[in-house]
Amino acid sequence: MNDVAASHPVKATVVAFINAMNAFDIERAMALFSTTAVIDDPSTGCTFNKHAGVREYLEKYFVGYHTVTRLLSLEGLDDARARARVDFTGDFGHEIGILLVAMDSAGRISRIDASLE
Repeated sequence: MNDVAASHPVKATVVAFINAMNAFDIERAMALFSTTAVIDDPSTGCTFNKHAGVREYLEKYFVGYHTVTRLLSLEGLDDARARARVDFTGDFGHEIGILLVAMDSAGRISRIDASLE
């Protein structure tokens, strides 16, 4: 993880997010997000806005479904964006997904665009 953090801060944040959610630690995950963050996940039919929306998404779709996320690949797109391919398992079954993660200038997640393969 230290090598990831040193080489690409967005990648380190993605790994920290996945680790927090695999521990079902909402507070640790929320600390990674800007207060104006957006999560757009068409598979849910919704866009989740600001801290309240992000919290709702994490509680419902990660904690509520006992989702465990395994990182399959992680690519830095530029200094503020990364693309993660992930394997999700939980009460819903199994899915492979893509998380496009963007960070703001303060180093917080400002946006996640999620999709399923």
